[in-house]
Parts: sequence; structure tokens; C-alpha cells
Amino acid sequence: MTMIENRGRFGFALRYLPRLLHVLRTEGARVLLHKLRRRLRTTPLAVQRPPQLIACSEPFQPVALPLPESPLASIIIPVHDQFHFTHHCLAALAQATTEAAFEVIVIDDCSSDGTAARLADYPGVRVVRNAENLGFVGTCNRGAELARGAFIVFLNNDTQVQPGWLDALLRTFDEAPDAGLVGSRLVYPDGRQQESGGILFRDGSAWNDGHLDDPNKPEYSYRRAVDYCSGAALAIRTALFRQLGGFDPVFAPAYYEDTDLAFRVRAAGLQVYYQPLSWVVHFEGVTAGRDETAAEGLKRFQQLHAETFRQRWQPELANFGERGEDLEHARERQVKRRVLVVDNYMITPDRESGSLRMLNLFHILQRLGYKVTFAAANLEAPQPYVAELQCQGVEVLYRPFVRSLARHLAERGRLYDLVILSRADAAAQVMAAARSHCPQARILFDTVDLHFLRERRLATMRGDRVTRLVAETRRRQELDLMRQADLTLVVSEMERDLLAVEAPEIPVRIVSNIHAIHGSARPAGDRRDLLFIGAFAHPPNGDAVLFFCREVMPLLRARRPDLTLRVIGADPPPEVLACAGNGVEILGYVPDVAPWFANCRLSVAPLRYGAGVKGKINQSLAYGLPVVATSIAAEGMHLVDGESVLIADDALAFAEAIARLDTDDALWARLSAGGLAVMERHFSFAAAERAVREALDLEPAS
Repeated sequence: MTMIENRGRFGFALRYLPRLLHVLRTEGARVLLHKLRRRLRTTPLAVQRPPQLIACSEPFQPVALPLPESPLASIIIPVHDQFHFTHHCLAALAQATTEAAFEVIVIDDCSSDGTAARLADYPGVRVVRNAENLGFVGTCNRGAELARGAFIVFLNNDTQVQPGWLDALLRTFDEAPDAGLVGSRLVYPDGRQQESGGILFRDGSAWNDGHLDDPNKPEYSYRRAVDYCSGAALAIRTALFRQLGGFDPVFAPAYYEDTDLAFRVRAAGLQVYYQPLSWVVHFEGVTAGRDETAAEGLKRFQQLHAETFRQRWQPELANFGERGEDLEHARERQVKRRVLVVDNYMITPDRESGSLRMLNLFHILQRLGYKVTFAAANLEAPQPYVAELQCQGVEVLYRPFVRSLARHLAERGRLYDLVILSRADAAAQVMAAARSHCPQARILFDTVDLHFLRERRLATMRGDRVTRLVAETRRRQELDLMRQADLTLVVSEMERDLLAVEAPEIPVRIVSNIHAIHGSARPAGDRRDLLFIGAFAHPPNGDAVLFFCREVMPLLRARRPDLTLRVIGADPPPEVLACAGNGVEILGYVPDVAPWFANCRLSVAPLRYGAGVKGKINQSLAYGLPVVATSIAAEGMHLVDGESVLIADDALAFAEAIARLDTDDALWARLSAGGLAVMERHFSFAAAERAVREALDLEPAS
């Protein structure tokens, strides 16, 4: 463990000491230790290790590459001499892990070092030798004519790709429907950054963004639209490349062909993206050299083609800045709005519903034209969650590059148009700095759920005076944060109505849970057993499972001895683990929950206290899986007993509702259809986008 990681972990404990004491008072020492262990083991820094380089000595042993019948991608490698670089490029391709099927096409542009003959011994490599020297542009275009894949990936022979490079490139086309051209992050062999996309200026000259800087900095590490990407590692749909006529021969033999292609892609209504998770080591200048003033060699064409490019695209370039000025603005010239979102911790959408809601909110904000910057309040950066956000175009702030959010806001707060502070603890930590340093931003307090309501209900259930005092303290804190914010977001009408009584002067809007609607995978007769899903970092879930296992399950097993409850949820505490057996299976964290929603007969939500809208119910209904729930669990969700849910509030009623739903296929079908209708109407992406537009005073979608 590094010293930075140690400081970050101890810093977490110090910053959250009041919260830790609260957990100790309300939930006990065992739960506190459980939460600390979970949090402290998930704070690795989001830092890429030094690149993996292959260094073979001659005589080179041929490497084998795949030659699938139906490749998804065709990797085109133009070569002219420099066989040792070509060998290392192919060796890196063979070694780098990738899921996508690809073919490799090497176009030998009249090499004098026997490249074509030597590559004949490399299994899987398609080698074509030009009859005459075509230069880089002509050689790439010839390779593209031979491509069989749906995507063409141009790759210089003086590169060494890194694990996962190709999957990250191709994934961009799925995650960004407007992607037309996608480029890799280029780094030097020593790990310094060579280029994170390119910046252009009014005179047609170019700038390698992030040149020689630390590639791990947040500003270089998320997918974003750029002016152009280097042709050293560049992906495009095969059909689009051919439709556009390939690289324009006017830029032969080389230079500015990739930049011109980027502008033609945008002119066709598509976007050019830089994908930082596609790491490629580039031994820059091996073939063309670096001296732009040389009378001979390829490099001399750089200045000549810059002028050709400037004349062709002068109307577009007129809106670009002068060379070298305001690089920060140039890097984000296509960004119109900026939002900073701060939550308690890094979002983990595969582990808890609040994170899933937040991730889906990011998608909606991006669709509305916002560049999303996200930070956990403690600036932690656990993988793979950081990389997943960055791959989807979210800038993530983290240590050691951002030391504190207060300092970040002091330096950059003026850039934000919107600040969303999610959950009370994060809002309490950041609110003052946001108010001081974000003069043009609208500040939203996103409650996720009303914490004081949940704790008030826990106090009522326990009859505990100390917990009542804690709930009242939390109420004052949350209401104070609401008064400092410009707008408060809640997840249900019930919570909005409660705040109208508690503090009628506070402006409140509803942005509820957000889900994709999957529908039912199979009919009732093909299903069996019960499902509970919920993260155990959330105390009501542990209480619900204990109540169900101790009081409901014995009643069910007396009727159906073969009935099984499957419990899914990260980090189950010891008392939940102890429930395993006698028809209870504790599965813990499950990466892919879809099969369980497809195969179980029904979902249970036996919550005895809580607040907000319950993701466990939303997720079940989105898969067409009927739910038996308590009144508190179904609160604020537009559900009707007997039509879209079954409601039961004590052990006997719960057992009877489950037994009824377990045997009545007509009831099952009615609840499944009714639940899906509720999800479409109130919790779909379309419903959420309408709510967000209303909250942000944006025009309704046309």
C-alpha cells in the first residue's frame, strides 16, 4: 500500500468521524466495524500502471495472430521498413487481452528490409505488398479496401497496444451513438502522455493535448469530444470510411489526413471522440522523423498540408482561437454546460440502488448537453467504477490530483453552471464552498431520501429516546441544507408533501429513481422461489432480511418445505449470514442479477422502516417480477395493492400474500403487467428526463 493510499484511508476516518459516531450510536459496534472494513478495502487510486512493453531481440520468433471468419474489427498496419518495430507491434497485439474478434492486415509499402517475406511466417497476419510506393495515405486506403470487419482500426507499426485497448475503442461506438471516429490515448514508452486528443487553432496548426503531462490526471482520463485524434491508433466504421471516400489523397503521402477525416466525420453529423481507456504506446517519429523544416522526408509535408487543411476548412476554423491561447477552453470547445455532482462515496451501480439512480441521472444530464464532473466527497477512486464512469464520458475527480473539493471549487468553481450535492453528509461538506466559489451555478441538494424520516421511523420502531434525538438533529441539518440550496430534489410525492409541512418555504422538485424497462423474460409457470435484493450497507435491508427469515420464512416453510429465499446484496453482515439454511440462500454480491429476476417467482421487500423510493422494488418491477412489500417499502411508488403489488405489514399477512401469488398465475400476470406500466409511467428514462427538465427550467423535449 502506498503512503498516499494510507493518508487517504486515515483521512476518510477523520473526515467522517461524526458520521461514524452516529452509526455507532444507532446501529452498534458490529455494523460500524463492518462498514469500515468495506470502505477501507475499496479505495485504490485510479492510476494506470506503467505501460507493458515487449522487448524481443533478434532473431525474432514469429508470433501468431487470430484470423477469424467474421472479424468485428480489421486492424490496418501500414509499414515501410523498420521491421523490428513491426514485429514488436504484432507481438503486442498477440499478447494484449481483448474480447473483440479482429483480423490484422499489414500493407507493406515497398519496404527494402524484406518485411513481406519475413511476415509470411507469421500465422494469421494478412500481408499485402504494394507494387509501388503509395505513401501512408494510399497504403491505409488500400488496406481499408481489404477490410472484412464492421470497424476499421488504423494502427502505426511503431506502436505497442496495451491490454483492453481495442475493446475500449469499439465500446465507444455502442455507448455514444453519435460516435463516428474514435482515437486512443497515446503515451511514450516511459509512461508520459503523448496525446489525449488533438486541439486545432485558427491557422490550422495543431496541439497534442496533455503532451508530456501525467496521463493519470482526471482531465485526460474521460471520454470526450475532441477536434481530432491521431491516425496512429484510430477507429471508424468501415461503411462510414468508405462512404467518405477514405483518407483524402490530397494529403498524400502523409499528415493532416486524420485531421481532415475528423472534420468530414463531423460534417456528416457524427462526433469525434478520444477514448482514454484505450492505451497505446507510440514511439513517435520513427518513420517520418520530427524535423518539420527538413527538405527531404515525410515531415516536410506537415507544414504544406497544414495550409491545405486551413484553406479547406477556413469557415469552421474561424471560430477557433489563436495558437496556444486558452488551452483549457480549446480542449472543451464543444462543451456548452457543466455540472459538478458530489456524492458521499464513489457510485457503485451494481451494488446499491442510489448509485444506479445517479448513474442514470448522469446519462440524462449528458443528453441535455451537460459535461458531467463527479467526485466522491472523500475523493476516493475505486476501480473498476472510476474507469466505467470515464469510459462513459464522466470526468471523475480523485486524489492525489485533487487534494480537496474546497480547493477545486476555489480554482474552478466559476466554470460550473450547475452543482448537485447528493445526500446530506456530502452536501454538508461541500455546500459552503459551492456557495462561495460557484457564482453562476444553480445549487441543488439531492436528498436521495429524507434521512431524518428514516431515522425517525427507526426511533419509533425501537422506542429509543437517543435515536429520536439523532433523528431530530438530522432533520435540522437537512432542512438547513435545503435552505442554503437553490432547489431540493426528493424522490416521491410523499416526501415533497412532508417537506411542505416541515418547511413550506423550501422549493422542492421530484426526481425519482430511473430505470431501463426490461420486461418479463418468462411466464409464471416457469419460475420458482423468492428473491430479496438490497445492499447491506443500508441498515433497513439487514433488518428486513432478519425479520423475514425469523418470522415469515417458518410460516412459508410449513406450507411449502421446498420453498427457497435467495438473498442478493453486497457485504451481508454476520447476523444475515447466520440465516443461511432452512430454505434461505445468502448469495452476497452478484455481478449480473438479470438471471435471478428472470427465474424467481416473486420478489419480497419486507422493510420495517426506511424512506425514499425503494430500488429493490423498481428493479423487480422493471423485469416484470411481481413484488410483495410492506406499506413503508411501497410508499411513494404509485403502486396499488392487488393491481401492481401486494401489500402486507405483518408476518402472517406477508406469508399469506406470498402463498397466494405463488399459486395464482392470473394474479401473477396482472401484477407483472401492472408493475411494468407503473415503471413506464413514473420511473423510466423518459419520465426522469421530463422531471429533470422541469427541475432545471429547461424547455420540454420536442
